[in-house]
Amino acid sequence: MKQIFVLTVSLSILAAACNTSIAQISTPTARETIPQTLIVFAAASLTEAFTEIGAAFDAANPGVNTTFNFAGSQILRTQIEEGAPVDVFASASSKEMESLLTSNLVDSKAPRFFLTNKLVVILPENNPAALEKLEDLANPGIKIILATEEVPVGKYARLSLNLMDASFGSGFKDKVLDNIVSNEDNVKQVVSKVQLGEADAGIVYVSDTMATSELKSIEIPADLNVVAKYPIAPLIKSEHTDLATKFIEYVFSAEGQAILIKWGFTPVK
Repeated sequence: MKQIFVLTVSLSILAAACNTSIAQISTPTARETIPQTLIVFAAASLTEAFTEIGAAFDAANPGVNTTFNFAGSQILRTQIEEGAPVDVFASASSKEMESLLTSNLVDSKAPRFFLTNKLVVILPENNPAALEKLEDLANPGIKIILATEEVPVGKYARLSLNLMDASFGSGFKDKVLDNIVSNEDNVKQVVSKVQLGEADAGIVYVSDTMATSELKSIEIPADLNVVAKYPIAPLIKSEHTDLATKFIEYVFSAEGQAILIKWGFTPVK
């Protein structure tokens, strides 16, 4: 009888120990975090700035991995409309965001402008065409690269040429358009081809000149320039709504805005 009692007590102790071990293994500690991936679609001109912002955001939020898809805003908008999984969209154009509003992919009250950008003419470092002023873009034989008109920076460039045409006269815009040798799908392709010497000039954002020292530039004065306003918003179908909102708030924070300024953007006041 005594042996049975001892065995029963021993088994009870063993069971309690096993239950404690299982509880210790299965119960998460306060320090444990659930990994989350935040998917951000952003205009190509935001590549350097948002890459830095993403790294800082992840460092401030353990367990978060922010991944980016950088491309022309019109391409990103099409991908979203076709069902690509995305949590945040940052566009270089209101037109692309408005399209997502119409498609009920973004809440009508969600978009916020978070920065502005302006245009500049870029030249290869050796400036083989010896361009010195805006009027030189109409010189015969000059090779110019722009983004396509569907790309925000391509649309803005052509609007700027309209202003130059009114100022310089004599069919200035038509002469410049006759010099175009290539239309690209995003602003980074324009920068790359001018760097490689495939063109004598291109029109890009001021922010794009901050990423490289291998270019010269011709400033476009304010009365001939076009200011681009960038909207940002979470997607209605985001699987990480709270995290998407948190990322956007970080973009608007002092830290996020400082990074944008560093890369040549102007915050919206």
